[in-house]
Amino acid sequence: MLSSFRNAIKVYPRQFWLLFIGMLISSAGSSMIWPFLLLYVSKRLNQPLTEIATLLTISALMGMIFSFVAGPITDKLGRKWVMVISLAVNGISYIFMSFADSYMAFAIIQALMGAFNPLYRVGSDAMTADLIPQENRPEAYSFMRMSNNVGVAIGPALGGFLATHSYTTAFYLAAGGMIFYSLLLLFKAHETLPELGAESLGGIKLLTSYSKIFLDGRFMGFVVGMTLTSMMASLMWTILPVYTNTQFGLPENLYGLIATTNAVMVVVFQYFVTQQTRKYAPLPVVAVGAVFYTVAAIMISFSTGFLGFWFCMVVSTIGELILVPTGTTYAANLASPDMRGRYMSIYGLTWSVASMLAPLFGAFLSDNFGPRTTWYGSGVIGLYAIAVYLLVMVIFRRKTQAAAMSVERRE
Repeated sequence: MLSSFRNAIKVYPRQFWLLFIGMLISSAGSSMIWPFLLLYVSKRLNQPLTEIATLLTISALMGMIFSFVAGPITDKLGRKWVMVISLAVNGISYIFMSFADSYMAFAIIQALMGAFNPLYRVGSDAMTADLIPQENRPEAYSFMRMSNNVGVAIGPALGGFLATHSYTTAFYLAAGGMIFYSLLLLFKAHETLPELGAESLGGIKLLTSYSKIFLDGRFMGFVVGMTLTSMMASLMWTILPVYTNTQFGLPENLYGLIATTNAVMVVVFQYFVTQQTRKYAPLPVVAVGAVFYTVAAIMISFSTGFLGFWFCMVVSTIGELILVPTGTTYAANLASPDMRGRYMSIYGLTWSVASMLAPLFGAFLSDNFGPRTTWYGSGVIGLYAIAVYLLVMVIFRRKTQAAAMSVERRE
């Protein structure tokens, strides 16, 4: 891996490494907060989990709505400025969150963050695809995930320690990371939007051109499967900290080690896993990744202590290593350069929709049928996700074969 990394440093443009460094800084800051957000708010407001989970639903709903705007803006105006604005607004929002003391205040902040989050995500994915040739994108996205997870390896462990003493300090450090990255992009990055993307479509056509994406059955089927898989991941990152704390007394600093395990595994193993998965067709690979997520969800329902939950995170992370870079590369490769922002925008909706539905789904099961049922429900979602991937794979394999046979007949 070290030799490939050194080679990539020589070959990849400098701006890619600017994104790499900035991702590490911002993810270290933000990951000090998000694993403990529901736990923090539930302690501060002393309200039922179902009601607290609606805050994440508000954020995700705004993210879903603004994802449709992020794609056209990114394809029309460029990648750089949407990323700068998104990071700056999120950093400021973390500062405001440290002062929030009511459900309404948290709801407004979550709505604001949800609206601006897609701008960075879509801009970053599109800029990476602009900078890196198609054949090198699986490796490039893997490096970006490694950078993100080095930050996540630092963030939750530090955040868990700080949370036991001062959540306010964690919020300020998270804000600092976001704002620093926004300034790094502002002064050091250049725009990568292809001229075709900037000139080929007017504003109205940019919005209406989503219809072409919705008619891309292969892509939309993949999006459905990724949404279901992302629901399992969302439950791991939002409900599990509350579940382990309230049901088994696991403190924030110990749960931070579980989250850090995920990050360390990605840093250490992502490159090697990607080198293997890139040899195979993407849809079977993401289906295998979903299997690991599903097994991890079911295992949580039988776990009772730190080691059990830690092992569940290990299994879930194996699924993440297999699935996420493959999925991102698959989405980017299906898009033409002038529609890349919109394809990545719809792909980004998988996490937005999952983040909107999963916390409510998990909290509803927990409050009404018992805490363990959240993980039974997550396992069922996983089975549906696997079925969707396999169905899309079979349908389009048949279509490809039928098209090949048609060409042979004409010849």
